[in-house]
Order: sequence, then C-alpha cells, then structure tokens
Amino acid sequence: MAGRLKSLDVERETKSGKYADGDGLYLIVNGPTSKNWSYRYWKHGKERWHGLGSFKEVSLKEARLGRDAARLRVKGDRNVPGVDIVQERRAARQELKAAEINSVQPTFEQCAEAYINEHWNSWSKRHRDQWPSSLKRYAYPTIGKHTIAEIKPSHIHDLLKPIWLEKRETANRVRGRIETIIAKNVDVDDKDFRNPAELTKQLREKLPKRSKRVVRHHPALPYVEAAKFIIRLAEAEGTAAAMLRFLILTACRTNEVVEARWSEIDRPSSIWKIPGERMKMDQDHHVPLVDHAMKIIDQMRDGRQSDLIFTNPEGGQFSENAMLAVLDRLAIQLPFVRFSESMGNHDSNIVDADSVD
Repeated sequence: MAGRLKSLDVERETKSGKYADGDGLYLIVNGPTSKNWSYRYWKHGKERWHGLGSFKEVSLKEARLGRDAARLRVKGDRNVPGVDIVQERRAARQELKAAEINSVQPTFEQCAEAYINEHWNSWSKRHRDQWPSSLKRYAYPTIGKHTIAEIKPSHIHDLLKPIWLEKRETANRVRGRIETIIAKNVDVDDKDFRNPAELTKQLREKLPKRSKRVVRHHPALPYVEAAKFIIRLAEAEGTAAAMLRFLILTACRTNEVVEARWSEIDRPSSIWKIPGERMKMDQDHHVPLVDHAMKIIDQMRDGRQSDLIFTNPEGGQFSENAMLAVLDRLAIQLPFVRFSESMGNHDSNIVDADSVD
C-alpha cells in the first residue's frame, strides 16, 4: 500500500495536527519545529502510540520501515506471540530507573545495620541482642532488600500480621524500630514524606483486631509497712541496695536504673536524661532527681571507673535480679513475676516487659 504522505509535503507542513500515512503511521506536528513520527495500534482493547523518532532524524522512508517492523512485533506469528511494544518499553524504563536507584540507594537492611553500628557503643547488652535479632527475624525477609523509597505500608502490614496478636509487644517494638530506621534515612526537609511504618488508622484497621488490654497491677508492699521497709533499706549496705533506693526514688524501670550512665545525669539541673533507645517507647525521658536521689548519685561517684553509675564488684553491669537479691537479704517477700513468649497474652500478665524482644 502506497503511503499518503509525500516527502516534500512532510517537510513543508507546519500546522499542528496528526497526519496519517497509512497502516498506523502518523506524522505528529506540534509546531513549525516539532515534527515526530508515531505508530498507532491497538492492544488488549487499548490505543497505543509508539514513537519512531523526530522528522529531523528519521526520513519518511525510514519511518515506514520502522512502522513495518513495529507492526510485526505487535502482530506476532505462529512461533512468536505479539507484544505490546509501548508497555514493553515502559517496563524497560521502569526497570532501568529501579536499577539506577538501587545502585545508589542503600537497602533497608544496610540502613538498619548502619543505625545499629552508630548506636552500638551506647546500647545495653539487651538492645545489642534485640535490635539485630528482631529485625533479622521479622523485617528483613519482607523489606530487607528494598530501598527506603520502595517500602510501602502494605509491606509493614505483611510483616506485622503474623505476630500482631501472638507476639503483641514484639510486634510493637519491631514496627517502632522500622519506623525509626526509615525516619533516619529520609530528607528532614521533605514535608510530603509519610513514614510507611507509622501506625496510621489505615494500617491499624487492616491488622487483626486485638483484644482490650487487661490491667493487672504489680504486687505492692502494704502502705503501713512502707516506712519500716525504707528504713531497713537505708541501713542496707552495698551498691545493689543503693541502686534499689534510687529506683524507688525515681519510679523508673529496673533495666533503666541498671543501665544508668553518668553521661545521662545533668547535675546542675538535677535531671536524669534517659535516651529514647533505652526506653520502652523509644522516646527520650527526663526524670527529676530529688535530694536523696542526688545523694545516692554523689555517693556512687567515689571510685568511679565506668560510665555506668551502678557497677558490680567486678566493675561490670549488675543483673536485674540484683535488687531482688537485696529484698531476699532483707527478708522482704514480694511475688514478682516475669513472663516469656510462651505465656500467651503478655498484657494480661504481671510482667517486666523489658524482657520482650
């Protein structure tokens, strides 16, 4: 079939429009200096326009040859099925773009390792154990190889769903750690960014419904016995006893006191500044220190050899059971109860929740 267009007419045409040559070949004019060839076809019920180049670089004859080659690919034959060449080229561009991004941007796993390494020296043994193990077990299989930009809320949903009910506290911590690592690796000036690990209403609604928390209070010393106990504790010797007094005066968690560091004490303001990475909710916590708490701090300064405020006789960190041992030594019997993953619903038990991954 002879084409409708003539080379001279194509060269002279300046009026905007689409000029058909036949068999799907069009000259698309967008102005005196903008002329391009395109092959129009239909695939799977959709109209497609496949660019064949600029008139400045591709002649009418070359455009027809390009059209014929494209038609063969779209139509296919007995041995080779037809393809959607526009979609194929679009997919190729997307793959190239993704490859370029991946070659420059680190994966989530790499970002997580960098974050862990950055905070390693300031973390307790528990944090050093829990952060890498929980991310490796629950996060990396789903998002480990993704870049930060590739992570979607649906990824977070998929990795949380299996543990959302069975390991409630673990799920909360894993989600928070992922959110922290993602936040660490985005532009602080990007106002449009929304952290995919944020516990939004959409994500919460998609996850399985949790039962309401059952509040069970910790066992407590009868009020009438409190004064007698404090007097006995004040008379007790040893760093562990001082540590227990400090815990009572600050109303903090056992692990926070055991891991307390001199660098966290603001002596002029009488404030204990606990960094977020050592807190259950990963948020900085400032604790006012009363005079008696400051006296304990000052007593611990004598012979200071470690960044830890309270050190055992070997100069290392106390076990969290050290304060329980003080109670035993004073013949104070309180039914402290810890829990493990095997005990089911963590929130319905009397717990020391710091033992959760």
